[in-house]
Amino acid sequence: MQFRDQIPIYLQIADIICENILLKQWLPEQRIPSIRDFATQLIVNPNTIVRTYEFLEQKRIIMNQRGIGFSITKDGYKLVLEYKKEDFIKKDLPHFFRQLYLLDLDIHTLEDDFNKFCENYNK
Repeated sequence: MQFRDQIPIYLQIADIICENILLKQWLPEQRIPSIRDFATQLIVNPNTIVRTYEFLEQKRIIMNQRGIGFSITKDGYKLVLEYKKEDFIKKDLPHFFRQLYLLDLDIHTLEDDFNKFCENYNK
């Protein structure tokens, strides 16, 4: 797996988990890979996965059940959606708006392109 230098690896892994939840590949109350298994799968240090799981546990997206392992919380999908929306609005949208402004693009001209993207993404 290729990681980007600008963002801590544990946050990039958290994004992978969040995307799996948003795509409904990982469902509420479903077990997720163990720390060791996920570290092996992603070829990272297990401590990095521990940090990722702690981060998501603090956000109540996952929970640790003693003797069973980690799983998605009942409200995991809703919490991921809230977290990712807030993150997008704070981090990505300002850059996007700046590019629209610099390139003198009207946001309404992108509506058709966005709709086409959504159609193709859902196929």
